[in-house]
Amino acid sequence: MTQPSTSLPPHVAIIGGGPAGLMAAEVLSLAGIKVDLYDGMPSVGRKFLLAGVGGMNITHSEAYPAFLSRYAERAPQIAPLLRSFGADALCQWIHDLGIETFVGSSGRVFPTDMKAAPLLRAWLKRLRDAGVVIHTRHRWLGWDDNSDLRIDSPEGEKTIQPDATLLALGGGSWSRLGSDGAWMLPLEQRGVGLAPLQPSNCGFEVQAWSELMVSKFAGSPLKNIAIGLNDDVPRLGECVITATGIEGSLIYALSAPIREAINHHGVATIHLDLLPGKPVDKVQAALSKPRGSRSMAKHLHSQLGLDGVKAALLRELTPAECFTDPALLAKAIKALPLTLVKTRPLDEAISSAGGVMFESIDERLMLKQLPGVFCAGEMLDWEAPTGGYLLTACFASGRAAGLGMVEWLKHRH
Repeated sequence: MTQPSTSLPPHVAIIGGGPAGLMAAEVLSLAGIKVDLYDGMPSVGRKFLLAGVGGMNITHSEAYPAFLSRYAERAPQIAPLLRSFGADALCQWIHDLGIETFVGSSGRVFPTDMKAAPLLRAWLKRLRDAGVVIHTRHRWLGWDDNSDLRIDSPEGEKTIQPDATLLALGGGSWSRLGSDGAWMLPLEQRGVGLAPLQPSNCGFEVQAWSELMVSKFAGSPLKNIAIGLNDDVPRLGECVITATGIEGSLIYALSAPIREAINHHGVATIHLDLLPGKPVDKVQAALSKPRGSRSMAKHLHSQLGLDGVKAALLRELTPAECFTDPALLAKAIKALPLTLVKTRPLDEAISSAGGVMFESIDERLMLKQLPGVFCAGEMLDWEAPTGGYLLTACFASGRAAGLGMVEWLKHRH
């Protein structure tokens, strides 16, 4: 007589309690797999919670082709993840947690209360109810000589031998929240192909502002401007002058090409349109009107409404002789060159580029060098602007890795 099977369900370890790790935990637990999730911080989802402080922007409502284009050269690798779990599926998943959403005027999607905490609370309850065990203050240290996972816990170092492992440790920015990039070294030692971590969605530095710019205008918002890089169509938006350079949403949207230009040429020159609503001929006509005894500052203010930080930037970046030539000054107002020399430090960036190269993983997001070890989230070498694109790909890659692990475990024997 055949004996009944007494084999235990597979056991997996997930390292990292951000959106990617938690989403994989959900997929695996629903498949009847025992899940232990380890996070080095005192609680999970810390970067997720902080990202939601100003309003939790969960995804974006724009049409799929435009949405996918936000991942630039990595769009082909992100496409299958989004086809399986894109913006609509993510919104439905949030609704299933009992959290309603709305689409803002910019097309961004938010929970109705704009907060991340209720969503995370509901999600963690669902995971715990499904049997997921979460271990906080447990930091992954790499592998020992037997290829077991080394974990630093409050009780000291221990080793675990899961049937499969997911690494979802985040990128290299915001180290105080747990994303410190320390995972690069153990992966490099195992021969995994990695791209260096670099700042993304970050600010940039100029060579040096004048003392006046720093003392009077650091922290000043630049509203209703457009910024162009190379021959691309200038983008409308706003940003902020800082003591060392410039940052803010419009700069973040262009951070990848600006950073790559600096990497290749040592500097990047962006062009600021201080009056995007006025064509250059109208600007020149306004400047050509007689100003009599009025100062140039008053002339710029009365004719064009240019004052404050915009007028200061114009003075800072335009040769004195331009102020005597309306045509040259109009050209400067419409395309003011600002040379950026480097990114702000990685730890200040909203996100990071670089990490585990897609060439190092298979279609299930499993490392080719390390069978049974999967990667998801910001650890992978992709980047996207803010606006919901980062989170959507983190959720989607976590789900894909979870499904990949289920499939691999099923066919392993």
